[in-house]
Amino acid sequence: MSNIRQAPTAARHLAPGERIDAHRHDDHQIVHAGSGVLAVTTDAGTWFAPGTRALWIPAGTVHAHRAHGTLDLHLVGLPAHDNPLGLTTPTVLAVSPLLRELIRAYTRDPADDGPERARLLDVLRDQLRASPQRPLLLPTPADPRLAAVCDLVHAHPADPYTLAQLAAATGVGERTLSRLFRTGLGMSFPQWRTQSRLYHALRMLADGEPVTAVAHRCGWASASAFVDVFRRAFGITPGQYARGAGGGSSEVK
Repeated sequence: MSNIRQAPTAARHLAPGERIDAHRHDDHQIVHAGSGVLAVTTDAGTWFAPGTRALWIPAGTVHAHRAHGTLDLHLVGLPAHDNPLGLTTPTVLAVSPLLRELIRAYTRDPADDGPERARLLDVLRDQLRASPQRPLLLPTPADPRLAAVCDLVHAHPADPYTLAQLAAATGVGERTLSRLFRTGLGMSFPQWRTQSRLYHALRMLADGEPVTAVAHRCGWASASAFVDVFRRAFGITPGQYARGAGGGSSEVK
């Protein structure tokens, strides 16, 4: 049975690979990683959020955290009746520079209950309402045939499997497999594979691996192709992200 915890407002650090076991809150929670990559897992799948994103976790949602890279974690708790986004499922949100600074300022001194901090929360709510939603999710497949295919692709992100090859390797018809991706995961096979590769890439960059090496290890034909997909997904280049995450060499911007 999952632990029930009050959703804290706090700033804390998690070491690379550190986990927070499955639990749920009676309150809503906004989670932002100032550095590193946060992976949040529920029964529906795994959401991942670098520093340009935040995760909305509704009250009552059973979830677990895992840190990739050194995680500078900022947590904002809101009462269950205070839902400025009107969202009932976990959602990844774009974080503007202003919203990032608001979250950091609000979590700096959780014991402060003065009027200035209350006004800060009002502005934070307004910025949340204006934040675009970003579908950074690896859904968990329920169908065992689809799960076998996803496990194979996720374990070998650099391999250029086609859907026909995966169908032959797992004994599932290609048309059936294509349909399972769309009905079971809500996306096509290429879309799911891109999400899986981006998840691997974020983890590797947070661990300090060079951008070019990450591009090839995650299956992109060139570093420039990787940079283009990464920028469209996260609003920054892999090199910019690696520097902000405390990563190492980033010879390709």
